[in-house]
Amino acid sequence: MHSSQPIDGQRQGRALAPDERRAWDEDGFFIRTRVFDARELAGLRAAVERVAQLAQDAVRACEASYLIDGNRYCEAAGATIQFEHRPGSETIRVIEPFHHLEAGFERLIDDPRLVEPMRELVGCERVSLFTDKLNFKRPREGSRFRWHQDSPYWAHFARHIDQLPNVMLALDDATLRNGCLRIIAGSHRGGLLPGGPGDEKLAPLFTDPRCFELSREKAAEMPAGSLLFFSPHSVHGSAPNESDQPRRALLFTYQPGGERMFKRDAIRDAGGPRSVREAADVGDHVADLRVGE
Repeated sequence: MHSSQPIDGQRQGRALAPDERRAWDEDGFFIRTRVFDARELAGLRAAVERVAQLAQDAVRACEASYLIDGNRYCEAAGATIQFEHRPGSETIRVIEPFHHLEAGFERLIDDPRLVEPMRELVGCERVSLFTDKLNFKRPREGSRFRWHQDSPYWAHFARHIDQLPNVMLALDDATLRNGCLRIIAGSHRGGLLPGGPGDEKLAPLFTDPRCFELSREKAAEMPAGSLLFFSPHSVHGSAPNESDQPRRALLFTYQPGGERMFKRDAIRDAGGPRSVREAADVGDHVADLRVGE
């Protein structure tokens, strides 16, 4: 998988182990396997499908759909909802943010299994939520996503893009067949890389393939319930879901405490008594374009 072996769920302790720190520094990511158990996963999957239905209902009542590079988006239910990359698709592929749509997801933001490693990766004892995203790859329908970093999408908004680590919770087994995430090991060390050529609006936000080594591609295959921690500068992408199995995932991005969220004009501290408050002294909201993976 990468330079150090995935960490078993029994070692889901708080601090980073030496091999995790080494993998983070060298490769830009590491995996903790089977951190969430079958009962927890069943509840999360049910909640995800409730949120998906809520989003579908909101989209039907929404007239604010728009296209970027031929792909459909909709602003509804307090979220940006993205649809599968084929003309006329009604299948949702991404909801961002989503935590406000289900109480259990609010609690998950404070789960020490996410927050404690993030304190070390962010480099602050006090952390807060930056953004959260619900990813779907429906069977035989989930599309690929091209190589990209997350940091270019956030650079217009955040001054602290080096302190925005991601954690992905796999709700289903992630395999090559169902389009697991693929990461270019070590690509994070280049920082913010140049965007690609082309006339598409989002072309500058995809990574120029001349700026990373494709030979260092690693497939983040992992069983359901596992956590993948990866850098905002890690080049990553995914292939289509060619299987009969879904690939659903929850993604949370943390940041130093006291900073406002990406898509909400509020601050959501994490890991202590729940605190959501209006952000103070923030400028006008800047419209953003968010990658789908």
